[in-house]
Amino acid sequence: QVTSKEGESQCKEKHVVLLSPVGKLEISGCETGLHEIKLPKMSVLPSGAESSTTCEVCEGTEEMTEPLKQCTAWLHAYFCEPARTASLPMPAFHHPLLRRDSFTRQVLWTLLRDVKFGEAVSYKQLADLAGNSRAARAVGAAMRSNPIPIIIPCHRVICSSGQTGNYGGGNLMKEWLLSHEKLQKEKLA
Repeated sequence: QVTSKEGESQCKEKHVVLLSPVGKLEISGCETGLHEIKLPKMSVLPSGAESSTTCEVCEGTEEMTEPLKQCTAWLHAYFCEPARTASLPMPAFHHPLLRRDSFTRQVLWTLLRDVKFGEAVSYKQLADLAGNSRAARAVGAAMRSNPIPIIIPCHRVICSSGQTGNYGGGNLMKEWLLSHEKLQKEKLA
């Protein structure tokens, strides 16, 4: 049971582990929505054979709430059939950061809405899109606090110089996700 400081209704958090091409993704959420996706730290890039491994839930299947089912279906499509992500329902989010009105929330929603699969945007460009062109550093902080990576695609935010910049799952994972999207986009073109 999770009780928030504001005395909001408690939610029963459930956990599932999704075995993905980039390792085990730990996903948590409740009946209301998704709380968090925890990324594994990658020390080596998956090879071609590993990256085509199936994407499946390996722990917690019996506990799946609707948002968790939607999340795992969306992630499965993201890794295996990216063209399908556009037609799948996006799970509801239930992380406090995404419910509080803040610049961080605005940046994350802007990123989710405006930066599509296979695209990249600089921290400064994202600051512009979110309505504050001088807030590139704040955008960096927002990316660091993103509770739902991959779905809220903070890996698509790169430095103006073209360098990938840092990433919660490590730079190798960021590079893998960007090249995965680029390859898939080229296949669809």
